[in-house]
Amino acid sequence: MPKKILLVEDDPDMVEMLRFALNREGYAIRTAVTGREALRKALIAPPDLILLDLILPGLNGFNVCERLRSHPTTASVPIIMVTALPGELPRLAGVELGADGYIRKPFEIQELVSLVGEWFRQPRVRADRESQRLVA
Repeated sequence: MPKKILLVEDDPDMVEMLRFALNREGYAIRTAVTGREALRKALIAPPDLILLDLILPGLNGFNVCERLRSHPTTASVPIIMVTALPGELPRLAGVELGADGYIRKPFEIQELVSLVGEWFRQPRVRADRESQRLVA
């Protein structure tokens, strides 16, 4: 069964590039272009991983992350934040809100694909994080 990834990105070119690269690796990709759409899709059918852009129309990625973490259905779904925002503040804020990873744009597509693959290859670390979230 392929791992399911929810790709939350409002740039259509980036969506197509990432969808192509991740599909080629065997992942099942669903997409959302707004924060509200991402929340709805994640709650209806929780993915195995969320790639979450921070700058989105309407509800931004920080708000989406916070809401996903506060809902029992999505509290343990791993979130990797993706952003072009400069500096350390966005990364620190993301970690504080519960993001599991962070990658800054621009990046090589293969870099992101490798990050995703690495996440899925670390089941012990993932299980520890999930159990910590469930206890907290």
